[in-house]
Amino acid sequence: QVQLVESGGGSAQAGGSLRLSCAASRSTFSINTMGWYRQALGKQRELVAIITSGGITNYADSVKGRFTISRDIAKNTVYLQMNSLNAEDTGVYSCNAAVAGARIFWGQGTQVTVSS
Repeated sequence: QVQLVESGGGSAQAGGSLRLSCAASRSTFSINTMGWYRQALGKQRELVAIITSGGITNYADSVKGRFTISRDIAKNTVYLQMNSLNAEDTGVYSCNAAVAGARIFWGQGTQVTVSS
């Protein structure tokens, strides 16, 4: 079992920045991948960025060059630094953890609203 707690959402102006945090209840070394997903109103949830236990990262094309996923192993926390925000980045951002046995856990989500 992995509990995930997100924080850091809120409102920003277009062109601004926000940093999201996802604190895991156990070491991120024991988690195969952790990712950030988002869901805009009326749209399907989409992958934003993921990071593996080995530190390999991958991003959606729409956020490449603007968002950075990283982790603090000592704090069991994964971050999503979001720069150059635009209105299309608005949505509920959720943290996800995939562990051995194909088990997946989700956080409760945090709202990000970008105004133009």
